[in-house]
Amino acid sequence: MKSFVKFNLGVMRSPLHVRLWLMLLVTANLAAPLFFFHRTEARVVLAAFAASAALMTVLTGLTGFTRLLSAGHILWIPMIGWLWGRLDQMPADDVFGIWIRVLMMLNGISLVLDTVEVVRYIKGDRAELVEGLPAS
Repeated sequence: MKSFVKFNLGVMRSPLHVRLWLMLLVTANLAAPLFFFHRTEARVVLAAFAASAALMTVLTGLTGFTRLLSAGHILWIPMIGWLWGRLDQMPADDVFGIWIRVLMMLNGISLVLDTVEVVRYIKGDRAELVEGLPAS
């Protein structure tokens, strides 16, 4: 429970640009799929989001609110690949198809940023990203 609280406090205390980016990702990966819950793709996106959140909570407990949290999005790689393989079944001119394509673009950008963060962590940049958080 401490890790969950620390993770959420870290998110809430992050710089504004980070919170705005995270809100965009939450909207695309958590809120939008609820409108398409009858579609398998939406349920897969929700499951991947939930699993990523759980993984980031565990990582917070193990390493603190560090750059390694970006590794929590690792499950988006197979999800994007699976969605890519289904694009021919999703017209690009309807709301569902547009959402899937926007989701893939946003998550792809996030994965590039995440890779940079994880590499920085591996190279030794392991400080807490937000000061004043409780100990894990």
